[in-house]
Amino acid sequence: MRRSHLLRKGRISQPFHYYVITCITNNRECLFTELASAQLVILQLLKLEDEQAIKTICYTLMPDHLHWQFQLLEKHSLAEVIKRMKGRSAQAINIQKNKQGKVWQADYYEHHIKSEDDLISQARYIVANPLRAGLVDNISDYAFWDCIYLK
Repeated sequence: MRRSHLLRKGRISQPFHYYVITCITNNRECLFTELASAQLVILQLLKLEDEQAIKTICYTLMPDHLHWQFQLLEKHSLAEVIKRMKGRSAQAINIQKNKQGKVWQADYYEHHIKSEDDLISQARYIVANPLRAGLVDNISDYAFWDCIYLK
C-alpha cells in the first residue's frame, strides 16, 4: 500500500452516518480460516457495539480481510473505531498464535453510504463475498458473517 495516504484523501467522520470499511491483513495473510481466530475479530466488532461506538449493519470476515458496514455513533471518530478494532483484535490474535507483529495493513478502505439504496446494495455485496470468492456455494455454509437484514 505504497499510496495508502491517498485512501485518507476526502475521508470524513460524521456521527450517525453509515460506512463500509474494508480492512486487509498484513501481507494478505489468511488468518481467519479457523473459528477461534475469526471469533477474536468478531468479538471486537460486538465490543464496539456494546460500547455504543457503532451499530453494526453487517460484516463478512474473509480469510484475509474484513468487510464491515456500520453506523457510526457519537462516541468516537471513524478513525478511532477502526484503530480500536484493529488494535484489540491484533493483540488477541498475537496472543492466540503466540507471535508478535502486524496483523492488519496500516490503512483501510472506506465508503461513505449516501442513500438507503446504497446501504442495502453494499450489505448485499458484503454478505455475498464468500460466494463470489468461491469459498462456499450457499451463504448459509459460511460461518463468519452476520447481517441485521437477514435475521
